[in-house]
Amino acid sequence: MEVELSTVRARSPHPPDEPAVTPGTTTVEDAKRTEYIESKPAEGSQSSHAPAATFIASTPAMRRKARIQFATLCWSLFMAGWNDGTTGPLLPRIQSVYHVGFAVVSLIFVFNCVGFVTGAGVNVWLTDRFGFGIVMVIGSFAQVIGYALEAPAPPFPAFVLGYAINGFGLSLQDAGANGFVASLKENAATKMGILHAIYGVGALSSPLVATQFAQLNRWSFHYLVSLGIALSNTLLLIVVFRFKDQNTCLAEIGQATIHDGEDNNDSSKYKQMFTLRSLHLMAFFILIYVGVEVTLGGWIVTYVIQLRGGGPSSGYISSGFFGGLTLGRVGLLWVNQKIGERRAIFLYGLIAVGLELVIWLVPSLIGGGIAVSFVGVLLGPIYPIVMNHASRVLPPWLLTGSIGWIAGFGQAGSALLPFITGALASRVGIKSLQPLLVSMMGFMLFLWALVPNNPRRVD
Repeated sequence: MEVELSTVRARSPHPPDEPAVTPGTTTVEDAKRTEYIESKPAEGSQSSHAPAATFIASTPAMRRKARIQFATLCWSLFMAGWNDGTTGPLLPRIQSVYHVGFAVVSLIFVFNCVGFVTGAGVNVWLTDRFGFGIVMVIGSFAQVIGYALEAPAPPFPAFVLGYAINGFGLSLQDAGANGFVASLKENAATKMGILHAIYGVGALSSPLVATQFAQLNRWSFHYLVSLGIALSNTLLLIVVFRFKDQNTCLAEIGQATIHDGEDNNDSSKYKQMFTLRSLHLMAFFILIYVGVEVTLGGWIVTYVIQLRGGGPSSGYISSGFFGGLTLGRVGLLWVNQKIGERRAIFLYGLIAVGLELVIWLVPSLIGGGIAVSFVGVLLGPIYPIVMNHASRVLPPWLLTGSIGWIAGFGQAGSALLPFITGALASRVGIKSLQPLLVSMMGFMLFLWALVPNNPRRVD
């Protein structure tokens, strides 16, 4: 039986070997070894109107549960990375099989975008109605449906419909995983970096497999591999989170939620979220960032084949980019802490622009491939830094929904910029790729300069 602190305080006198319990101290219930910490505002203080909160301290069992939950979310982000890294190596084969040009094949990205934006728009409503655990499973099952549609290489309209369903599922999972990790109180910044490094591992792995399938008659069977990973992701989410809401899952790992008394109905949440200037700036920043990332990873293979004389193995350059992305998200954590995360984005962005100019202006296959990998290293830390920044400047009661919107709306960039690239390539050739990327990276840094560095009051 769990013992409330107020009950324990009422017992007097205390046993000789048990210290007196006063506000701010802990009690331990022997059967479950669960600690309770009571927090009360000081009398007469300005914060005396705030409600007292009881936090459940961590135990070994809770820490083990927390590691399992985090590993499961990492697997969901691995699936997202796998999906994003798949398209680039398969793009030339898709064009040849369906006999479509750059503009038409770019509809893959457009339909993916439709799915992502739809998921971002309904994420808050779905999460409030059904809870974190159910929404994550809905998202993973949508991916299963999407890959099942793509695997038999159906007619092109059905093929791109699979990308739309897939995008919807990825948007829900991306929002849920980022919101959950951003809500953690212990090592959230490091865990965010690791979470997105695992995304990079998925994006690194899939081009290695997709490049091989692109040279086979049954090229679309690559999506059967993706289907198997998506099924394992669905099963893990069901077993670990058991359809529970986020507050319940956090309580299971020793982190209680403070309720701030805000009006949390759906219409109020949407109204409060969309009056936040910082939310929109970060959402547009992530839109450009994700667009640059997916455009570079997706179109660089075509660019190298057509302009640098690359062969069928050029798909491995895409793997090099996503491998750099993975390395940067973990290997540059110490740099982020040393110079500050806000300054780090400016530094990484400026160096990445310089490397893009090298890829653009120096006609070297090997040099360009190496530069692409280093661009991946520099772009890698940016996404988790923005998510960490969001957790500092956005209201806690709006954090999960806001991060979901940032992630989902931002993923529209994974369709918008690749589609613009395809449209330009159909008119002036794939040589338009590098000027577009350089200009978008510059615009990305301009947006970051506008993002507030401190929390703003919500009216």
